[in-house]
Amino acid sequence: MTRIAVAKPRAGRPRATALPAPAAKRARKAGAVDDLRAAVTNLKRERIVAAAADLFYADGFVITTLDAVAERLSVTKPFIYAHFRSKSELLGVICAHGIRASLDALDRVLAANTSAAEKLSALMHGFMSAVLDNQKNIGIYTREVKHLDAKDRKAIEDMRREFDHKLRSLLDAGVASGEFDIADTQMASLAIGGIASWAYVWFRPGGRLSVTEIASHMAALVASMSQTAQRRQRPQYSQEVSAISQPHKTQKSKYPRRPP
Repeated sequence: MTRIAVAKPRAGRPRATALPAPAAKRARKAGAVDDLRAAVTNLKRERIVAAAADLFYADGFVITTLDAVAERLSVTKPFIYAHFRSKSELLGVICAHGIRASLDALDRVLAANTSAAEKLSALMHGFMSAVLDNQKNIGIYTREVKHLDAKDRKAIEDMRREFDHKLRSLLDAGVASGEFDIADTQMASLAIGGIASWAYVWFRPGGRLSVTEIASHMAALVASMSQTAQRRQRPQYSQEVSAISQPHKTQKSKYPRRPP
């Protein structure tokens, strides 16, 4: 009688069973539908937040009602309640947006394989852009912080402390490498943060300088303040200016000297 050898299954992880073609197609379609629903939901939330931010910025948090937000969007108030539990939750989302954008810019810079000086320059550019692009959000936070729920206030304060800590660590690294000449990095980090954060007060969209131009100017300003004297770019004088600065050589006059 002939024996038939049967291969034994290998020990270890079980093989993944492939879905039949129709089932796999349905799974992909369901995933695409879920992604579309999530995108639509995010779009609706963004519209609500944008309308609420406009009204909070113009009229104040206390005066603005959810009815006014709904009217701005041409929707009913239940439409807003489907995405936000209360006006206070809306305020928390609006106030957190500016600092979160600034923290994201800082994290992107720190992840780059560049020098401390290059990181600081890139940070100031991204930080200023985040502040000016979220001018209303930061203004609302400054005015309405007292109306934030305790948990939202704490979350924003935690993000601000994280930003300050990471910025100070960057300055410390620059001092250690000899790139920065800073006596007190804690004070310097607060000053740099203040330079950028306060820009929401004086910036006017459509003004003399664009957001990109202001960010570039501020990046250069902070770089010149923090770098060591050896790293600062010295002015290049022309030959004419150099000649003027040289000691004047007395030339003999072609006219005879008058006797005393």
